[in-house]
Amino acid sequence: MLDSSAIETEDMDRICDALALEFSSCSGKTVSITGGAGFLGFYLVQSLLHWNRQNSAKSGIQVNVFDTFIRGRPAWLDACAKQAHCELYTHDVTETLPPQLCQSDFIIHAASIASPIFYREYPIETMDANVHGLRQILDLSRVRAADNNPISAILFFSTSEIYGDPDADNIPTSESYRGNVSCTGPRACYDESKRYGETLCVNFANQHQVPVKTARPFNNYGPGLSISDKRAPPDFANDVLSNRDIVLLSDGSPTRTFCYISDAITGYFKILFNGRKGEAYNIGNESPEISVREFAEKNVAAAKELFGYEGSVKFAKSDDEHYLTDNPNRRCPNIAKARAELNFEPVVPIDEGIRRSLIWYQDNRET
Repeated sequence: MLDSSAIETEDMDRICDALALEFSSCSGKTVSITGGAGFLGFYLVQSLLHWNRQNSAKSGIQVNVFDTFIRGRPAWLDACAKQAHCELYTHDVTETLPPQLCQSDFIIHAASIASPIFYREYPIETMDANVHGLRQILDLSRVRAADNNPISAILFFSTSEIYGDPDADNIPTSESYRGNVSCTGPRACYDESKRYGETLCVNFANQHQVPVKTARPFNNYGPGLSISDKRAPPDFANDVLSNRDIVLLSDGSPTRTFCYISDAITGYFKILFNGRKGEAYNIGNESPEISVREFAEKNVAAAKELFGYEGSVKFAKSDDEHYLTDNPNRRCPNIAKARAELNFEPVVPIDEGIRRSLIWYQDNRET
């Protein structure tokens, strides 16, 4: 059976193979990632460094990581900092931007808490990162263009949550859907700041030709998502590795499609390098659309095969009265735009992704 290290290596190889031309064109340049200590940062950072190691004869890609470390400083990131062409900076992107960020060729703005449990704990910080932090990066790009020193590209991480709770006629959901979102509910600090962030991107692209593109992630999962994140995939992994029942705090009927992290990261880099200025792209899986209960049961089945797990799926009610408030009933992307314009195509089946995730969590329970 593969171990977590082999899974990470296979995933990195897959990402680098799919992005060989894009990463080669970035050789000798600087990619800065805000919020790089988070889930997406785990593979965004490490895939670039993996390419550096594979192509040691070429000029490396300089990777600069910026984070407030509000949820802690992960050991994997400190390990990355010991490698060539990687620097870490403790910095709040809502403050004055540091020179190491200002001098970047590419900027990936991922500085936002994405777990509902935690962005409800830090709502103002979440909104500030998605609005004020983004605005500073867009202003930087405008100024540099005026100085004939333009930034090559900016990627803003939005979310599929900007769609809110679509009606059945808008499932699968395309980028043209305008959304059904509460501006005052417990999720609004995240959803609405992402929506306003997209408005900033479109207008800076149109008025100042800022080369910003937007990603809308749909339910990514896999290695790098902390087991303490409080979202469904790591919660389920934590339960099965503790050999206790998976307890759903709902009836498990809402449906989702799930996109394994190596597929998602490939899509995000394709947006950065090949996406059209001012455009947003759904990145996720079109199928299978399954219930949260079915996703939990798939984890049970995989854990029984891998570890001899003896638990099952149970149901309970959360003590948090707003736990399910504004929780979407369905979430399924239409990825025709990303497929046509970016040649994006997810390849990891959900059962294989769950299996890989559980093996990784077995070796990374403190991550």
